[in-house]
Amino acid sequence: MPDPVKTWLVHKPISAIRSFLEIEAAGGIVLMVVAALAVAAANSPLAGAYQQLLDLPIGLHFGSLGLEKTLLHWVNDGLMAVFFLLVGLEIKREIVQGELSSRETLMLPGIAALGGVILPAIIYAIINIGDPTALRGWAIPAATDIAFALGVLSLLGSRVPVSLKVFLTALAIIDDVAAVVIIALFYTGEISLPYLAWAAGGVAVLCVFNWLRVQAVWAYLVVGAVVWLFVLKSGLHATLAGVVLAFLVPLDRTAEDEDEPPLLRLEHSLHDVVAFLVVPIFGFANAGVSFAGATLGSLLEPVPLGIAAGLVVGKSLGVGVTAWAAIRLGFAAVPAGATTAHLAGVSVLAGIGFTMSLFIGALAFDDPGLQTATKLGVLAGSLIAAALGSALLLAVSPPRPVSTRA
Repeated sequence: MPDPVKTWLVHKPISAIRSFLEIEAAGGIVLMVVAALAVAAANSPLAGAYQQLLDLPIGLHFGSLGLEKTLLHWVNDGLMAVFFLLVGLEIKREIVQGELSSRETLMLPGIAALGGVILPAIIYAIINIGDPTALRGWAIPAATDIAFALGVLSLLGSRVPVSLKVFLTALAIIDDVAAVVIIALFYTGEISLPYLAWAAGGVAVLCVFNWLRVQAVWAYLVVGAVVWLFVLKSGLHATLAGVVLAFLVPLDRTAEDEDEPPLLRLEHSLHDVVAFLVVPIFGFANAGVSFAGATLGSLLEPVPLGIAAGLVVGKSLGVGVTAWAAIRLGFAAVPAGATTAHLAGVSVLAGIGFTMSLFIGALAFDDPGLQTATKLGVLAGSLIAAALGSALLLAVSPPRPVSTRA
């Protein structure tokens, strides 16, 4: 008797990846608009109201457990846990059955992502070598914003082969894996062992659910919410709970279940919510940098310069050179329908680090001045990378004829 899971995977609609790319691209365009609104609000008569909104205190109490945080912290600790849950679901799916599931498809984005994480961090560290506090931001330019980058690519229309969008998606997902590891290892505060033990107990329950092949998504979400609370109280960053939950949601189903596997059901339910609600709210809450008193010299200060240089120069060379080397050495092949010039353009677009860069910056710095410098560097670097990458792709990619076949 054929395995129903394997049968489903074989007959999965080929349009799934195109649907994913379309949602991410549309979400990226929304994110651009929201980021522009945040910057406008921070530089208008509404600046005071904007800051008061972010500082609004909100408290939740669960028995003896109490949480008192500002709206900004709820966005970064709460809503972003949902973002990381989706990231974890996408990572697991890609590892099991997608672009990261075989050596052939993994090699090019995997090697390119490695260079794209290491070189930006080195450039930032070199520029900020004399300041131990500023050095905490070394990981800020390390990750690509998949939604923002695909949103830019979507504006180029048929000039860009779909294979390049798939490559950029895989690259960004591997970047996200690296970012999750970096956050866990380098941006964790003082640990409370009792709360961590309670969180581990919740994870054990999730493991039992996975082992029993529980198909009810709500069961994972309820226990996952409890794990999130204990992880938050333990001192680890709460968003890590989202990744742990994602990896314990099954990507298989029982023979009697005709629905999609639980992981895919949850991923599909969250995708629009994250793309059009969670990430835009995060962008609006974190992108509002005031330019009052700012000059060109402000951008040349070590922190914003290190971030912008890491995103524009580090990502471009880190991704582009390692990808070129992998192809020349025979470890990987150029994506179908693309050229090395196309790869160069996409490598520059990989320097769009908006969401994850802002998030890591918020973890790295408590000082408001350094947080403002971070936003300035992220915005400048991402905008420059978007403009240069788009210009390069436009130069090497003539418009493709649109098919008129039904």
